[in-house]
Amino acid sequence: MAKKKAHEVLAIIPARGGSKSNPRKNLQPFTGHPLMAYAIAAGLQAQSVTRVIVSTDDEQIAEAARSYGAETPFIRPAELALDDTPDWPVFKHALDWLAENEDYQPELVVQLRPTSPLRPPDCVDRGIESMLSHPEADSLRAVVPSGQNPYKMWRIDESGRLLPLLNDEFEEPYNMPRQKLPPTYWQTGHLDVMRASTILEKKTMTGDVILSLVLDPAYTIDIDTLRDLS
Repeated sequence: MAKKKAHEVLAIIPARGGSKSNPRKNLQPFTGHPLMAYAIAAGLQAQSVTRVIVSTDDEQIAEAARSYGAETPFIRPAELALDDTPDWPVFKHALDWLAENEDYQPELVVQLRPTSPLRPPDCVDRGIESMLSHPEADSLRAVVPSGQNPYKMWRIDESGRLLPLLNDEFEEPYNMPRQKLPPTYWQTGHLDVMRASTILEKKTMTGDVILSLVLDPAYTIDIDTLRDLS
């Protein structure tokens, strides 16, 4: 276990092995290392992070995680590693296990998704510093400016008609110059920071007060399929 710091900050890297579309995606090589290794490195190099663990259902992934310096104190139950499993029960399981088996209770929890391997070097520490500076905040999410403004987007109803995705603030925003529309942002998988109490007491990964950490779009890469790795 890592040494005690002023603020206990736990980085959790979710890396299940049972994806139907791309099994053991987190072990796929990306510029010479497994995809998961970049999330582990981001957690280990962050000055504010106390511990880095990988939550996985797969022994091979756990072994690789340890070889890159992460802890794997438990194997995630198979029922929490399905294609449609949301983040919250995975993180609750990790916090409950650590509290019950190690009496370890972090103040902040950082999520580092392996599918967003490219991060600014100071990304994690900046996010943690922002959370510590805003005690009213429940969580923080990294975002980048969206490539397409959702005020220009549509959905199609059952009859085939186009309906505006957003039209609550403006009259016919889809006909407005884009310069007149508010800037919008897309959440990435680079970084989420939550208070442990947000997960355990509010039973959510975000809570009500969500801070932003705006990143350079140059770091935007999301690995979902084998084609994304080529």
